[in-house]
Amino acid sequence: MKFSIVVFIVALLCPAISAQTDATTPLHLLKPDYPVPYGIAKPEDVKLTLDRIRNYLESSTPTGFINEKTGARVTDLRKIDADTIFARGDFRIVSYEWGVTYAGMLLAAEATGDRRYRDYVEKRLSFIAESAAGFKTPAAGYSDWEAKMPLRNLMFPRALDDTGAMTAAMIKSERAGVRADVKPLIDIGINHIMRGQFRLADGTLARTRPQPNTLWLDDLFMSVPALAQMGKLTGERQYYDEAARQVLSFSKRMFNRELGVYMHGWVEGMSVHPEFHWARANGWAFMAMAELLDVLPENHPMRQQILDLFRGQAKGIASFQSGTGFWHQLLDREDSYLETSATAIFAYTFARGIDRGWLDARAFAPVALLAWNAVTTKVNSKGQVEGTCVGTGMAFDPAFYYYRPTSPFAAHGYGPTLLAGAEILTLLKTHKFEINDSSVQLLSK
Repeated sequence: MKFSIVVFIVALLCPAISAQTDATTPLHLLKPDYPVPYGIAKPEDVKLTLDRIRNYLESSTPTGFINEKTGARVTDLRKIDADTIFARGDFRIVSYEWGVTYAGMLLAAEATGDRRYRDYVEKRLSFIAESAAGFKTPAAGYSDWEAKMPLRNLMFPRALDDTGAMTAAMIKSERAGVRADVKPLIDIGINHIMRGQFRLADGTLARTRPQPNTLWLDDLFMSVPALAQMGKLTGERQYYDEAARQVLSFSKRMFNRELGVYMHGWVEGMSVHPEFHWARANGWAFMAMAELLDVLPENHPMRQQILDLFRGQAKGIASFQSGTGFWHQLLDREDSYLETSATAIFAYTFARGIDRGWLDARAFAPVALLAWNAVTTKVNSKGQVEGTCVGTGMAFDPAFYYYRPTSPFAAHGYGPTLLAGAEILTLLKTHKFEINDSSVQLLSK
């Protein structure tokens, strides 16, 4: 009797719950409580997100030089000295992360038709090119000109991080007709990649840290896109060949074919290679292959191998996407945090692969759209991209990766998000989607 009374009271207090039975309601149509927006992105909303980022970056990445001690602007490059630094903003406009950002701005200009994105690139690359010309002669007061002057990484590169992504972006700007005399810097960058960077005995690009003869997966992106773009710019096959060889050489050592993802680091001479599948490094490798496939001639003898690797990694990466649309900091460890920059890179590269016909749109377009929806939740009202892991070395223990901080000032999040939004716009223009049985589907023809 008491049980019956309790059931009656609950039914009175919760009529909506009691009414939604399998007999009275099509329960499969109930709205799920998704943690991120679910559905098909609207082009106008994508553009608004891109605009917020562009507006923030326009205001937070000034051009010019100042005197570090006095704060006074330095307008005459004949008067630069050891106290001359870039005008302070939120980001370094000559870093490898900003190479990705310039590439993202160029793609956004192409996808949206909005000239302001291109203007952002033209203004800063013109400034950089003009400044490089003025910094050729060592200035007064420098104890080590090649190590400390503001444009050191582009004029005297010592690592792939110094020059690779910026060189790729500068070549893209040349091909796009951006008015900036960056050719001298392109030549320096390509020369470092081809002849200056440390290599293993077989020619694989490597580093001497944190262990001798170390491969960093990140370096595929810090080299291959620049080489690929140089091949396209000059028509010289040597650059295509070198880019393809690097992809295959890294993959031979670092690609886990069973999981379909890469380990972050590999050290020559180690008998065991601990596998930490860091998300952003996997993104760099995935995007590097897309950049290469974009320009690699169809008849190139290594193209099919690159395409097979790209498709294999696409399948592996997709298998690790979380239900939130994000990927974890360590792809295969669900207790590691959800990370924004890798998710943006994956959104871009899946969309690019579909738009170029390398990936099956029915299988992977929902992955890309869900990833983009997730990333949009991390673009705040100021246009800052939140949840991005800061710069990261490589390690052989999990704690290092699990506890890397995140910050809206981690520059790695901006270029990938611009690229992702731009490519998602193209995906939405070239493919039609529908909600079919409550899920996102490619519209059947």
